[in-house]
Amino acid sequence: MILDDSEGTAAEYEALADALEELRDEVAAEPIKESRLEGLFDEATTSNPKIWNTVTAFIDLEDGTAVVTEESKLARGKWAPEIVDDCDAMVTVDVEYGQMPDEFKYTVAKKLDEQIETARERAQATRDDE
Repeated sequence: MILDDSEGTAAEYEALADALEELRDEVAAEPIKESRLEGLFDEATTSNPKIWNTVTAFIDLEDGTAVVTEESKLARGKWAPEIVDDCDAMVTVDVEYGQMPDEFKYTVAKKLDEQIETARERAQATRDDE
């Protein structure tokens, strides 16, 4: 996972930030059903909150594009390290049955903004260390 890897290059961090910005902008501008995070929305808003706590979209950076490789629900606990290590970023939201698309978009945008900021900070720190 690039955001957890202290060995990432400034270019890798910048590429991830750019791809996540593109994903954030897509979610903000497009209907959820036409976005790459449609599966995350579906899982977060239709899953039984008495069973599932959170839903995560696992994201890989492929040719400069954020690609959602899968969505997965979690009842309790944390993701296995091999799952987390195999992706470049994750977006995790709480399961809220019946959540409205605008609320989902706002939540996802905030989470992506945090990851974008972290990636940009890591890129700058990496450049400063070179």
